[in-house]
Amino acid sequence: MPRVKSNPVRLRRKKQVMKAAKGYYGARSKLWGPAKESVERAWRYAYRDRKNKKREFRRLWVIRINAGAHLNGMNYSTFINGLMKAGIEIDRKILSDIAIQDPAAFAALADKARAALTAA
Repeated sequence: MPRVKSNPVRLRRKKQVMKAAKGYYGARSKLWGPAKESVERAWRYAYRDRKNKKREFRRLWVIRINAGAHLNGMNYSTFINGLMKAGIEIDRKILSDIAIQDPAAFAALADKARAALTAA
């Protein structure tokens, strides 16, 4: 079996992990074992929370749209249903922004949604 002098791949991976662990407290930034555990956990959380961020923002948008709809005498589901029946395709991010920034425009959208619901 040939003798292996060095392992550049292992050292490159170790260097990457130790660089990612910079700024961690105590042994987590200095020793290989704790640093590796901490970095892998951090990467797991980062992967998970990239998915959760989308979920949380959608929840926030729905809450804002619901608040705007209540100000116009509707609830969220009837407002969205009315917009669909009126053929207005605006995503929830834009709707929530309109609800906060321009209540008059949101009221106009609510009126259109209400009209579409009564027509249907």
